Amino acid sequence: MLSDQQQAWGMKDHWRAWLAMLLVSLSSFQYGLDFGIIGGLQAMIPFLKVFGEKDPSTPLGYNISSERQQLIASLMVLGAFISSSSAGFTAKYFGRKLSLWIACIGVFVSTALMQATTSIGGLYAGRLLIGLANGLLMTHSQLWIQESLPGRYRGLGISAFSYWLSVGSLVGTIVDNFSAKVPTKNAYIIPLGIVHIVPGILTIGLFFIPESPRWLAASGNIQKAERSLQWLRPTGWSIAEEIEEMTTTLEAEMRLQSSIGYLDLFRNSIDRRRTTVAVLGLTTQAASGAMFVISYGTYFFEMANVGNAFENSCILTGVGVAALLANALLITKFGRRRLMMISGFSLCGLSQLIIAVMYTVEPMTERSGKVLVGMSVVYIVAYNAMVAPYAWLCGGELSSQRLRSHTFGLATGVGFFFAWLTTFTTPYFINPDSLNWGPKYGYIWLGSCVVAALWIFTFLPEVKDRSLEEIDEMFEARVPARKFRKYRCTGSHPVLEDKSPTDHIEVGTGNDGSKDTKA
Repeated sequence: MLSDQQQAWGMKDHWRAWLAMLLVSLSSFQYGLDFGIIGGLQAMIPFLKVFGEKDPSTPLGYNISSERQQLIASLMVLGAFISSSSAGFTAKYFGRKLSLWIACIGVFVSTALMQATTSIGGLYAGRLLIGLANGLLMTHSQLWIQESLPGRYRGLGISAFSYWLSVGSLVGTIVDNFSAKVPTKNAYIIPLGIVHIVPGILTIGLFFIPESPRWLAASGNIQKAERSLQWLRPTGWSIAEEIEEMTTTLEAEMRLQSSIGYLDLFRNSIDRRRTTVAVLGLTTQAASGAMFVISYGTYFFEMANVGNAFENSCILTGVGVAALLANALLITKFGRRRLMMISGFSLCGLSQLIIAVMYTVEPMTERSGKVLVGMSVVYIVAYNAMVAPYAWLCGGELSSQRLRSHTFGLATGVGFFFAWLTTFTTPYFINPDSLNWGPKYGYIWLGSCVVAALWIFTFLPEVKDRSLEEIDEMFEARVPARKFRKYRCTGSHPVLEDKSPTDHIEVGTGNDGSKDTKA
């Protein structure tokens, strides 16, 4: 257990850790930038002239087939699924930083390919390759953040990560908005060129920050882990105490299961529970229907004939950025995972229901268009402020130290799979050439949001302000999910002391306001 003195250190004292976190979190800016740009490209006439076809029945006079829409959006997500699922392998042999460098090279190559090609096959190849790179960026950057920041600031770190993702999406949408007026192929080549900037910054900046201390400790490099903490923590921080917590936790996990691999995620009941909760917790993002809004927002607004599609998308993304900024200011003090996520899914489901009902009753009217824009704003605020940051947190902080790379990689991979499934199937529902449901697609996502909220209420533990080692202790003690918040950690591990795994202490409050404990 870290001392009270260390718990009292403020954010300013951790300035080096925050600078490093801001650098690493730029990985999500790249991911958001790609989504913001590719969604707008499909509503650009120069892009549609090269990769689409004439269609006088649409407002643009051009359209792109649902099959090509599917592959352009989903191949990136498929690539991300493949690379994030292999995080256990890349972590074992490369670590966090080298994996990020490899991803940067992948972004450079794939973006250059998409800029140069006029072949749909070349575009597909570029989308798959950038997906592989984005999967490595999203997985290893979050692992670095969760393993390197102090426990009380872990939520704020992932909130900043989500913030950069939305800022990237906003920048991509704004760039599309201005470049769409260019009558030549430069309309889409210029936005793609912007994608090179962030990998360039990351490639240089990673030379100046240390590797994740917990990854180093799990790899047996205790001295390097100590040096990493010395760089990340303020002067006076008890490095030896934090190293001792890491090694004790790793020893307890090795007592449960010594091997490290994907099958080990399910070999014993403790790891099996942690894997299940981490994977499903992160996957709840897909249940919100966010990929429907993010990937096809501009196209959807254009086909629904709701004002200026690019401007509406910029407004929507800008509101999302503001919501994430507000969440970043509140998450350290008020960021209860369960409460925020249940509230977020309730609002996401309700906003999609209202849109669907409105377009069922009054399709393609001015009033239904205003409702679409207004409820989309409500949706993006709920998703960005109450769902996305906490879902990413669940995937990393609920997994064991020994298996974190494998668990988070699997969780991210499953999340990307469902995101791919959404982007792949959405065109069938909204495209005029297919089912042409339009906004009525929201009926499906209402049910999905309800199921996600019920799962969170029943199974998701509350671990706000807990260190990763404290979370390990609670899982080893088999504390029920709804008792995590009041559980009082002792710094001991049942598997090391041969205690009954059901013995644990709860902190309660008596009628007089005093605290009592129950064994």
